[in-house]
Amino acid sequence: MPDLPADLRHPAAHRPGHGDPEWSAMRRILVVRPDNVGDVLMTGPVFRALRAVAPHASLDLLASPGGTAAAALLPEVDDVVTASVSWQQLDLVPGADPDADLVEELTARDHDAAIVLTSFSQSPWPAAELARRAGIGVRVGTSKEFGGALLTHWVPAPPDEVHQVDRMLGLLAAVGVPSQGHTLHARVPLDTHVPAALDLARYAVVAPGASCPSRRWPAERFAAVVRGLADDGLTVAVTGTEREAELVAAVAGDVGLPVTGLELGDLAAVLADAEVVVANNSGGVHLADAVGAPVVELFAGTETVDQYRPRSTRAEVLTRPVSCSPCRQLVCPFDQECLEIGPDEVLAASRRLRRVGVA
Repeated sequence: MPDLPADLRHPAAHRPGHGDPEWSAMRRILVVRPDNVGDVLMTGPVFRALRAVAPHASLDLLASPGGTAAAALLPEVDDVVTASVSWQQLDLVPGADPDADLVEELTARDHDAAIVLTSFSQSPWPAAELARRAGIGVRVGTSKEFGGALLTHWVPAPPDEVHQVDRMLGLLAAVGVPSQGHTLHARVPLDTHVPAALDLARYAVVAPGASCPSRRWPAERFAAVVRGLADDGLTVAVTGTEREAELVAAVAGDVGLPVTGLELGDLAAVLADAEVVVANNSGGVHLADAVGAPVVELFAGTETVDQYRPRSTRAEVLTRPVSCSPCRQLVCPFDQECLEIGPDEVLAASRRLRRVGVA
C-alpha cells in the first residue's frame, strides 16, 4: 500500500483563495461559546487576541444562561447575547424552530464575523448555520467533519488532546489573529461582598460541588481535608451554590465556614485572596486559575486532564488513570476509581502550594 500523505485534511477546509478576514476593519465580532462558566473563562485569551487586532470593534459573546455570569469578569467583552441554543438541548419540540428568536436578534445586531469555539467533541456546524441565517458574512470554526459552506473559514481540527485554550488560539492564528498569550485572566469587581469572617484572615477555600455526580470527590474526604486545613491554622471557607447548601454544610462540619449562593464576582474575590483552593474539575478551578489562586484539583475521568488543566497559576491535578476515561458520563457506572485519592494526598499538595508556610 502506498504511503499516505501527511496532510489528510478535507480539501474544502481552509480553501485556497479564502484569505484572512480584515479584522481591523470590522465593527462587531461575535464569539460563540454557549457552554458553562469554566468554558467561558477559558475564552479570555481569545478576547485578548481579538482586541489586539480589532481595537475598535464591539466584541460580543453568545453565551448560555449558565455561562453569562462569567462574561462580566472578562474585561474585553463588550456585550453578551444569552440564549439556550438548540444544539445544547436534549429535548426539542418537533416542528418548532427553537433558534428563530435568536436569529432575529443576531440579524439586528449586524455582526461582521462569528467565531465558533468548540471542544474536540463538539461540532461547529449548528452555530455556523445560525450565523448564516443571521446574515453574518464571515464564519470561522474548526471541525473534523464536512459541513459544506456553512463556515466561510473552516480550519482543520487539531489533535483531540490539545488544551482547550490552545485549541481556540490555534483557530484564531489560522485566520490571521496572533496569540497574545494563553494565560487566563478575570476582572475582580470593585463592589464585591466577601464574608466578614474572611477579612484579614488566612484562609483556604474548599469547593466540593460539580456539575454532575461523576465529577464529585466524596464529601467525607472533602470534610477530612477541611479538618486538616483547619488544624494548620487556616480559616476554611466551604463554597457552593444555594442548591449545594446541604453538601456544603456536611463538608464544613463544625470547623469550616459554609458559604453558599455567592455571585460569581464575589466568589472571584474570595478565591483571589485564598492561600489555596481545593476543588473538583469545575468552573471554580478555572476561576481560581484566572485570578491566580493556587489550586488543588480533583480531576475525574470524565474528561482528559491535558485539555483542561490549570496553567495560569500554581496547581496540582490529582487523578488516577483508568481505562474508561474519558467517559463523559454524568453518573459513574463503576466506583469512581479515577478519584481514588486519599485526604492525606490532597493535604500534602495543598501544603506544597500554599502562599504561606504551615503554622
